[in-house]
Parts: sequence; structure tokens; C-alpha cells
Amino acid sequence: MKKTLIAAALLLMAPLASHAACAPTDFAVQDFKMKLVGAGAAARLSLTGQLVNHCAEAAAAQITIDAKDPSGKVIQSKKGWPAGTTNIGPGQSVDFDLGRLFRFDPEMQSYTVGVADVRTW
Repeated sequence: MKKTLIAAALLLMAPLASHAACAPTDFAVQDFKMKLVGAGAAARLSLTGQLVNHCAEAAAAQITIDAKDPSGKVIQSKKGWPAGTTNIGPGQSVDFDLGRLFRFDPEMQSYTVGVADVRTW
């Protein structure tokens, strides 16, 4: 009985996602664009692109976007899962807009984007 309770507890604490056989280099971000929507205090950032799976199996990828000032210093950095907890099939892509994660700052002059992590759900 005690072994059954311990096994059940371990299963409950096990993560729901696992690391995929795919690597971050198996994914690519294409057509990344920044656009400012609106003006003044109501201005909102739109950071769009496509996340493409070049891996042989379905997986999901987390991307990192860094917003930099004119000198290249990172002033904001955010991570997001463009497909959420849905795997992207081999050769398929998903469109994303992760601008909502950022608070607009007029000092933001350039952006870099990369794949940070890969998982299967």
C-alpha cells in the first residue's frame, strides 16, 4: 500500500511536458517584424513572425525576444510559446504576435529573436 501511494505521488509530480528529440536549431523564426500600433500612451507593440518546425517529429518551441536600446543594450526580454501547448508538425509553421508581452518604451530601437527551448506536449 505504501509503495502504491509513493508511486502515485511521483506520477502526480511528474511534468506534463517532456523535452523533445528536436533541438532549438531544428526550428526557425521567419519574417519577424516589429510594428507600433496606435500612438501615445495607448501605443502597443506588434512583434510578428512565423515559427517553423524543421525537425522530423512534431514538437513545440519557446522563443526569446530581446528589445534593445540604440546602444544595443537589452532593455526588455520576454519568452513565449507561439503554439502554446500544441505541437507543430514537421515542416509546418505557426504565426505569432508576442508584442503583448512587452510594455512599449520609445528607447526600443532593435529586436533580436531566437529559439530558447523545445518540448513535446
